[in-house]
Amino acid sequence: MELLHYFQSIIDQNQCAVVICNLQHQIIYMNPAAVERYKNQGGAALLGKSLMLCHNADSQKRIETVIAWFQESREHNIVYTFYNEKENKDVYMVALRSQDGALIGYYEKHEYRNRENGKFYDFS
Repeated sequence: MELLHYFQSIIDQNQCAVVICNLQHQIIYMNPAAVERYKNQGGAALLGKSLMLCHNADSQKRIETVIAWFQESREHNIVYTFYNEKENKDVYMVALRSQDGALIGYYEKHEYRNRENGKFYDFS
């Protein structure tokens, strides 16, 4: 099995929304959590559309600023963008790079601060 299938499975199993964009801000992939999270904005129909259509002018400018920073150096790969108090999570923009280090796109990473309340190894 191709390694790509393993990587896609990792993203698909993530409980957080993952929306991957190319450098033209086109949405090229949404994991199932993202399709569900953004269902009121179109869900899977957002694939192929510009992420910029989902953001106001200030957010668009910030996205462009982050992309420019990513392009400045191969070491520039993650930026903390905001804290979502309602959902108690930190949000980051993350650079996606080819094997030679060239910037090829980006995604938004969500990290929830809530402690897991489930029982260890609960298979029910």
